[in-house]
Amino acid sequence: MALRLNSYFLKKIRVLLFVENSCSFVDKNLTAITFQIFKDNMYPTLPKSYKHAYPFKIGTTSFVYPAGYVPNVKMLAPYVDEIELLLFESAKESLPTISEIKTLSLLAKDFDLSYNVHLPTDISIVSHDAAVADAAAEALRRVIDLTSCLSPSTFTLHLPYHETSAEAADVKTWQELARRGIARLLNTTGIKSETISVETLNYPFEWAEDVINEFHLSICIDIGHLIVYKRLFNLAFDRYSEKTSILHVHGVKENRDHLALNHITEKDLHFFMDILQRFKQVVSLEVFSYNDLKNSLIFLEKCWQRGKDRKT
Repeated sequence: MALRLNSYFLKKIRVLLFVENSCSFVDKNLTAITFQIFKDNMYPTLPKSYKHAYPFKIGTTSFVYPAGYVPNVKMLAPYVDEIELLLFESAKESLPTISEIKTLSLLAKDFDLSYNVHLPTDISIVSHDAAVADAAAEALRRVIDLTSCLSPSTFTLHLPYHETSAEAADVKTWQELARRGIARLLNTTGIKSETISVETLNYPFEWAEDVINEFHLSICIDIGHLIVYKRLFNLAFDRYSEKTSILHVHGVKENRDHLALNHITEKDLHFFMDILQRFKQVVSLEVFSYNDLKNSLIFLEKCWQRGKDRKT
């Protein structure tokens, strides 16, 4: 049996083996080594299940353990409601195979599990080069076609801002490129526009509002991103809650994001817990290691229970 690993986790395994075992190795052995690690139970399971623990769906990413999509889902499925399939790279060799997709579908049925899909971030449908933007839309179509049988709750999309300034003319140019890209994507996929959620990135999200409203898109509020870029995520939620289908949550420390949730400040925690009291969709703990996930789940449970105790 062989596990397919993407470049992100090949790097993680190299670091893991060098630091923890102080041994040398070659790339061709990484797959076998990783499978042996799973076989020997060197990677622990989560301490408890959080399925149906909240009025929202609690989820995490498919990059928690240094292995492929199927092993991660097998390890995580008994413990969370939904898994965010991170398809960051658009190259065919980086995507799940048809066989893996079928296995993911079976696991969803066996474990009462759902998925959402993070679309590739190495391509852009808002490129100034029309050929590049069209190729990006086609690549996104292939990913959506590949994963649609999993009935994802949402397809999360980045609309990166490539312009050289924040001048009104440049913003307008970007908005027109976004309109063209979204129209092409919807035309080529035929999916309902509401299933695409545009993620908050490093620019004022108001710039994307008109495009989102015109095409009836959904929104992914990434709370960690908003904290890093010094934007008030509670105000963003108040403004966009009706269109928000998923929250990406993670801790931030010294401008480093995607850390365990317990790194959130007390002030931000107050607003965050208030949001969770009002949100009924998907909350994805967007972290990339077992320890960060475990600590995030434990921290969230304590904070949630504290809020319940205050009400009684």
